[in-house]
Amino acid sequence: MRRLITAFLLFQASTVSWSSTEANFEPSNAKELTLLVYNTHGLPEFFARDNPKKRFPKIGELTGGYDLSLLQEDFAHHDLLLKGVQRPQSVVRGMDAQSPNCLVCSGSGLTLVSNLSSNWTVSASFEPFNTCSGWLTKLNDCFAQKGFQLAILESAAGLRIYIVNTHLDAGQSELDRLARASQLDQIALALEADASNEAVLIVGDLNLDWESPADNELLQNFVQRLNLVLAQKGGDASSDWKTLDYIYYRSSKKTSLTVDGAGEDTAFTDNAKPLSDHPALFTNFIIR
Repeated sequence: MRRLITAFLLFQASTVSWSSTEANFEPSNAKELTLLVYNTHGLPEFFARDNPKKRFPKIGELTGGYDLSLLQEDFAHHDLLLKGVQRPQSVVRGMDAQSPNCLVCSGSGLTLVSNLSSNWTVSASFEPFNTCSGWLTKLNDCFAQKGFQLAILESAAGLRIYIVNTHLDAGQSELDRLARASQLDQIALALEADASNEAVLIVGDLNLDWESPADNELLQNFVQRLNLVLAQKGGDASSDWKTLDYIYYRSSKKTSLTVDGAGEDTAFTDNAKPLSDHPALFTNFIIR
């Protein structure tokens, strides 16, 4: 298992850092961070069975309402997403050139979209999972380059947050669950090595069904291991959604995170139909 410090060295060439000049965001004065977490249903059009050409530019446009958007399944329509994004130069994808790619997809499907102000700097890297489940059987997760995207958000005042954006293996077989357990362990080991005393956000499509005892046990063990607090989960947004998507957080001695609102952003619709097969979750954090 590579530690994140190693990952940063390995992926230094693809690491993205930026500062921006928009918005009034003063972290030293305990301002708000608005966060979107969204599985975009970005499979190739043949498999998605819908109209990505219409959906993805609108998804990109709607990310403009958030300081930080963490997306999953941004596989096959990234260029369409960028058509709607306010600042394409502040978008970074999670990918590893040394890992095999899905022939019809792109990278991990993990994308970070930043509209943060110049008070913040962001560095981002990606680490592929060591384990997957399914090639030509089950849900074919091994065709995608799944892993976790790590962003480090820092302010001039010394506030720092480690942010994990991830999409775990799907499926309900024992092999699928073993893969998810390994993936959670990989994330936990990385954070324990490099962010043990840091404020943390862990978000994404964890493919852990809240209603499944076996999945929930995996989730709660992970949460307790890293001392996380639940900010929002998919099923809380609407009873129509299966609970697979989560936003977890923890504070540190130097950086305090407080939830100041969370839910589902129902603007992610077109003609009253959702833009994805997952809810658009948001959480507003006060950072001190």
